[in-house]
Amino acid sequence: MYQTTYHRASSVDDAAALFAKGEEAKYLAGGHTLIPVMKQRLASPSDVIDLTRIKELNGIEVSADAVTIRAATPHYDVSISNDVKNAIPALADLASLIGDPAVRHRGTIGGSLANNDPAADYPAAVLALGATIKTNKRAIGADDFFQGLFATALEDGEIITAISFPIPTKAGYAKFPHPASRFALTGVFVAKTKTGDVRAAATGASQNGVMRVGAIENALKSNWSASALDNITIPASGLISDIHGAPDYRAHLIKVMAQRAVTAAG
Repeated sequence: MYQTTYHRASSVDDAAALFAKGEEAKYLAGGHTLIPVMKQRLASPSDVIDLTRIKELNGIEVSADAVTIRAATPHYDVSISNDVKNAIPALADLASLIGDPAVRHRGTIGGSLANNDPAADYPAAVLALGATIKTNKRAIGADDFFQGLFATALEDGEIITAISFPIPTKAGYAKFPHPASRFALTGVFVAKTKTGDVRAAATGASQNGVMRVGAIENALKSNWSASALDNITIPASGLISDIHGAPDYRAHLIKVMAQRAVTAAG
């Protein structure tokens, strides 16, 4: 690793000020992406600014209409939260499926979204639930936030502070995990909103990262059941092809995971 200066920020404003002073500063959340790439000398930040000890970035709040998870909240806390389980059970279930215990205790929702790995779990929930990503500068809707592989609408130095998830009437998540990393080879989150709209998002499948799946949404709007998806066709074009699966295999997984997610949602 190259030489870097570590900072433990005391507040969001403090973190932003430290970032502005650094020549090539990086924020540190769970560290599951930044630390490995630093070890491989693929990144050499002048300053590493730790966000995890900032009190205002930790915690979960639930109202009648939304679940708000602050950005530095670990996956484990989301997975065991009774408030989340009561409001959006699928969100707690998703958090319990991320990585392994070590990852769940250190990884954060804000770090996951800022990194926007194409096989990460949280982006599917954020997109399918139509969540709002709140930062130290503004609020960004889910449909505008994700902009391709490892790309988001975040500006340089902008900090995610919280994510607000509207509470749906039904929601479910299912994924086919990579046996080693537990990332999603393909995962699908489905949600039925209180206004009757249906949203479905797939992760781990598209070359452009997390994506809405219109065929699933259209089928479920008229019939919320796993059988409603029996005859849909998911196009393989634009899907990932690698040693783990061809595009048509991932297209098949999108359909199967969607059916399992609907079943889980009830």
